[in-house]
Amino acid sequence: MNAKLLGLFSGFPTRHFPEAIAQALRENLPKRESLVFISAWPEDYARNDDDSDGMHGMFVERGMAFARHHVIDRRTGAADAVRLVREADCVFLMGGDVTKQMALIRDLGLVSELRVSRAMILGVSAGAMNMGRYVADVWETKALCEGISLTDMIMKGHYAKDAWFIPVLKEMSVTRPIVAMEDESAIFIQCDAIRCLGNIHWIDKGRITMLTDETLKAIGNTLGYEPHGE
Repeated sequence: MNAKLLGLFSGFPTRHFPEAIAQALRENLPKRESLVFISAWPEDYARNDDDSDGMHGMFVERGMAFARHHVIDRRTGAADAVRLVREADCVFLMGGDVTKQMALIRDLGLVSELRVSRAMILGVSAGAMNMGRYVADVWETKALCEGISLTDMIMKGHYAKDAWFIPVLKEMSVTRPIVAMEDESAIFIQCDAIRCLGNIHWIDKGRITMLTDETLKAIGNTLGYEPHGE
């Protein structure tokens, strides 16, 4: 892992960072020149502009304004996309369509750039899912698809005990365990350490358990991280 910090989020329906998550970001963002968003709705330009402004506003609210922020979508040429990622202090993979975002990242030649980037790399919902080596495609293929490989963790956001996708995740977990996150939660990975905030679940071989210090330790051993429990 080359990134300064990886942050995986489920979602923030309130459009605000909880203080504990904001503090973790603040501690690792002393330099805030460039924030780069990567769209998961690559052709919806008006939406991308509004969402990137709104998400930057979440940083501003917590005292982390960036000098400039950009969004990479289908308006962005490959050379410009590579330059933006290389110059970024923080790259944020946005939520939306998992498959469309991965296609955009591949088409613009950003997979290798993200893997070697030393910026903070964050992802929310679809963006967080695509950060893994595998993506749990609960919509179409009902299979594990290839991701960016920033972490070995397989993540699914927006977890609720009655969510329609739970049976699909249970079936997938027979092959590989899955981390299922509720909204307003976060997983931070830095060097060989993992830190979890909020309500997070561990799905393994069809069984769902709450993420505790013990299961966090198991995840750390499985994925090569040292757990830092709260």
